[in-house]
Amino acid sequence: MTITHANTATFEVLAIPHSVVAGLLAADDAGHAPRFIVDEAGGSPLRCCLRRSSPGERIALVSYAPLRRWAAETGARPGPYDEVGPVFIHSETCGGQRDGGYPAEFLGSRRVLRAYSADGRILGGQIAEPNQVRDQAAAAGLLDEILADSRVALVHARAVDFGCFTFEIRRHTGAQENVGA
Repeated sequence: MTITHANTATFEVLAIPHSVVAGLLAADDAGHAPRFIVDEAGGSPLRCCLRRSSPGERIALVSYAPLRRWAAETGARPGPYDEVGPVFIHSETCGGQRDGGYPAEFLGSRRVLRAYSADGRILGGQIAEPNQVRDQAAAAGLLDEILADSRVALVHARAVDFGCFTFEIRRHTGAQENVGA
């Protein structure tokens, strides 16, 4: 999904792609079968469609290595920065991302925005406070600011409390790809 802002950078907010979700539902990035649950209360952050689960929805908890997958795609070598962590995805194919901006259901919540270089090294991180991501314009401004550094190849949005990967942000390359799941 591509977002363009006047006088600012152009970026893509990326959910875990359909093809990757299908693979994770067979065996996750730690080599384990997924754990299927019914989310009775709802509210779990789904990385396949960038929304929160609904009460009673069947979802899967899997291990995911976002930097490893990006490195394999780009030829980077993340070395010790290669992390595998838990993420929630739908237990079956879903409709993917609903819109192209900062995920609406994550607006107004704290996130760590971690920047990586083209060789897979961490350049730094920033806590995005609720007021900095209160709406699409504010979130876009913050992401544009981070991506203004030419050394930044991608940004991971992560949960502050557990550190889990939430979604990825990249500069738009013009290539159309399947970013939803």
